[in-house]
Amino acid sequence: MKLLFVDCCISQRGADSRTRTLADAFLTAFRGKHPDAEAETISQETLLALKPFDAAMLNDRDALASVRAWDAPVFALARQFRAADAIVVAAPFWDLSYPTALRTYIEYISANGLTYHYDEHGCHGDCRASRLVYLTSGGDFEREDSVGVVHWRQLAAMFGIPQFDYVFAGGLNAAPEKAPELLDAACALAAKLAKA
Repeated sequence: MKLLFVDCCISQRGADSRTRTLADAFLTAFRGKHPDAEAETISQETLLALKPFDAAMLNDRDALASVRAWDAPVFALARQFRAADAIVVAAPFWDLSYPTALRTYIEYISANGLTYHYDEHGCHGDCRASRLVYLTSGGDFEREDSVGVVHWRQLAAMFGIPQFDYVFAGGLNAAPEKAPELLDAACALAAKLAKA
């Protein structure tokens, strides 16, 4: 069992990040359920160091893909994502979405011919993971069409990952007197998902 944790818990709160608290609840429960699991983390530093693709970079990547040079460094994150058995992504609810660093990461893991491919019937995912869990927290209450949740649900489908779950710890600023209770409830749900 190989778990990939994408740590985009970027916060001015530092160690007190509410998204980090949510992620820690999931990871602790997951390790308890799967003590022999191998865990890999994509750190915030790695995410923030990624350069968005420009035209020249896209041309270079497409040239490598055309000869199936999947061992090239530009595909390292995609290879890692493809090989994971389970994936958890944690990111705060920012501007109705999530931090730009996570969007850039998505560009790197979305490698046509490696993490997914097309044929005459459409798009087919090529990733090994059986599930992807998206964890987020925010000051506003959860919305049915929250971009982060919708986007990661669609990405899971594109990558061929059959099970998608999420936890949205919302309303933490809208109802500050209830914030500890709301966060505790979200952490309990995250822990329950980790044990499933």
